[in-house]
Amino acid sequence: MTTDLKEARVVGRDADTWRLFCGDELCGEITVDDVDWPWTYGVFVATPVFAKVKPLFERELGLLEEIGEDSQAWEAAYDEVAAAASLVSPRGPVAEFLLHIEGDRAWFRT
Repeated sequence: MTTDLKEARVVGRDADTWRLFCGDELCGEITVDDVDWPWTYGVFVATPVFAKVKPLFERELGLLEEIGEDSQAWEAAYDEVAAAASLVSPRGPVAEFLLHIEGDRAWFRT
């Protein structure tokens, strides 16, 4: 069941925009358009800086799609993503998150 976004919104566009950073540089923004607990979904708009980490996200997602009994390869790939990128919610930095990006779509849980 999808949560009504009106319940999740604070005020204005920034209330629904999460930011992805690579170090101190903005890699992209995720504008939330759906919530299906525990996942949050949105439109991802990359900045040119995203090119630095895009291969990490592609590798992680490819391994996730092939995950079976052995999840160690995926876990190692996601550790690389988590080390290279940080997620900032409208309320501030997020300590732990699971984020997937494919094209202009992103989905994550915190």
